[in-house]
Amino acid sequence: MMNLSRQEEPLYQTLASTIRAELSMYKPGDLLPGELRLAERFDVNRHTVRRALDLLVQEGNIIRIKGKGTQVLTRPLLYPVQATTAYTDQFSAMGHTARAQLLKVYRRPANHDELTQLALAPGSTVLEYRTLRFIDNEPISVMTHFFSSGYEILLQDYKRDSMRQYLKERGCELHRASSVIGARLPTIDEAARLLIPQSAPVLTVTTLSKNQHGHPVELTFSVSRADRFQYQVVLNGEHI
Repeated sequence: MMNLSRQEEPLYQTLASTIRAELSMYKPGDLLPGELRLAERFDVNRHTVRRALDLLVQEGNIIRIKGKGTQVLTRPLLYPVQATTAYTDQFSAMGHTARAQLLKVYRRPANHDELTQLALAPGSTVLEYRTLRFIDNEPISVMTHFFSSGYEILLQDYKRDSMRQYLKERGCELHRASSVIGARLPTIDEAARLLIPQSAPVLTVTTLSKNQHGHPVELTFSVSRADRFQYQVVLNGEHI
């Protein structure tokens, strides 16, 4: 048993520091001992343990999974933002299991930004494909793809996984023309999909992709867990 009672900082922070230092002893995906066992080990009450674990959750070190326990997370995934990188292909090449689940498909009038970036005529409609992206079976990103309704026949068989690979197999090769990276708090739906609290920040990226002929084809908007995901901007082949 460790004596945590003589620390100047709040007890739960001292306990969080102790548990944080021990996380290197675990493999990603391992479960921590339950709150009661931790309370008995460190001779504190469960409320103190819960506050310590809450702090580690906010830092992205662990995640609570309902009905399973508290799981140790890996270091944030690094995604290089380059003209030719594709989400699913990139992580598959890094040895991760990457997949996408199609959530919904909408057809609606295009807004001003979509009309401008996709070079559409006023009054045009867009197709909106909303997907949930998993890395190693963990939900990481909610991604929405926007296309001109003129691509409806080309897209009619898309059901899952890499949208870019799906289009490439049908003769439409996309490359990233521009990306705008930001951050905000998730919506209720996004937080539920990504298994995070609404107080946890998310990274947002709006990307315009063009085909091999230089024509704008796809506008995407992704919302990713900031505790599990990092973007690496690459310019002229050099990382910054």
